[in-house]
Amino acid sequence: MTTLLTHRVTGNPDGPPVFLLNGGLMTMAAWEKIAVALEDAYRVVRCDFRGQLFSPGVPEPRLEPHAEDLVALLDSLGIERIHAAGTSFGALVALRLAALRPDRVASVVAITATEKVTPELWESSAAVRDACLEAVAGGDGGRVYDLVVPATYSPEYMEANAAALAFYRRQVALLPAAWYQGLAPIIGVLEGLDLTPFLPLIQAPALIVAGERDTMFPLEHSQALAAAIPGARLEIVPGGSHGLVVEQPEKTVEILRGFLAQLSS
Repeated sequence: MTTLLTHRVTGNPDGPPVFLLNGGLMTMAAWEKIAVALEDAYRVVRCDFRGQLFSPGVPEPRLEPHAEDLVALLDSLGIERIHAAGTSFGALVALRLAALRPDRVASVVAITATEKVTPELWESSAAVRDACLEAVAGGDGGRVYDLVVPATYSPEYMEANAAALAFYRRQVALLPAAWYQGLAPIIGVLEGLDLTPFLPLIQAPALIVAGERDTMFPLEHSQALAAAIPGARLEIVPGGSHGLVVEQPEKTVEILRGFLAQLSS
């Protein structure tokens, strides 16, 4: 029997369901500012993927089981179709779900994502995966945070939020080995990942949101992603980093609401 993902449902119970899907090191709490801003019109669903903080376990290092977990959650909630909006890892799952189960995805928004992970892109992710495995063996889990933060946020954001980031670094270092054990295969999904064969199968309206200054998945990968999905639209956020949904939540809300409003008009 499948164990359901830990999830939270808020907002308008009669509104169209919008799923907000986490990046690899996120938890559903990181969507709070965005979720609150959508709750007047939408039924907002958040979850932690298997292997993340509130849905512990060791997932397979593939996207498909994560997509299957989402379908199981949809079934349990009695939701037929969703607007799937994900960032980074969550965007990759949303895209794979849209290709696998077009009957369950009304639209897809992929924020700071990529069409494939080249060996050059994997190099930095491999270092994070290895740091997770070292933490499982008793090493300093804070190294994971040290590797991820500079690739996620802009220098300006890191400077302005230095105290908060230092606090979160200490918190991450205190997490149990089981969390790092679950995170390692989530990062491992990226090794050799190539979505290009599946992208033409996506039938739902698609919006690709790119951060102009994204260093984890640089702009050209969002451009390639949009070009590969029939009818997809690309929106580039000036100055946007890979951590766009955390760094610029108001802009993210503006983009999401604009896209969803066009679908209902």
